[in-house]
Amino acid sequence: MTPDLTDLIAKAKAANVTIAAAESCTGGLVAAALTNCPGSSVVFDRGFVTYSNAAKVEMLGVSGATISSFGAVSREVAEEMSLGALRNSDATLAVSITGIAGPGGSDHKPEGRVCFSIAVSDQAPTSETVEFGPLGRSNVRKSAQEHALTLLYQAVVATQETLQK
Repeated sequence: MTPDLTDLIAKAKAANVTIAAAESCTGGLVAAALTNCPGSSVVFDRGFVTYSNAAKVEMLGVSGATISSFGAVSREVAEEMSLGALRNSDATLAVSITGIAGPGGSDHKPEGRVCFSIAVSDQAPTSETVEFGPLGRSNVRKSAQEHALTLLYQAVVATQETLQK
């Protein structure tokens, strides 16, 4: 379930967090959801839609060697995407998404596999892979969007809690 985006924006503002999104399979859905929320311009810096491997390399600085070694749908690429979004923006927090929305996939990388990463300034990125399964393209993309927004919300709350200590 998608977190309350108004609450996410308010918490980010209170914690002085600015956000960037690097998206592949979601094609800008995370950025669209955030910017649909009034007041988001205070915290949302920019979004990168890097659907092709070339875009990941050119816009975010993802290593071609990383893509060759692990594939575009990997935790390693997701981490480089989130770090690239931080480097190429004024954001203090970035989320990245890369996956196989379908139809298709393979035994090695099935439809519905999506890799996420969160990068926060001055910290190593965290990443995870979620197997949404063959839900169909629209449902995988929507599920990935919701999961990314949940990860963003959790990261903003963690930042806010750190500031309060």
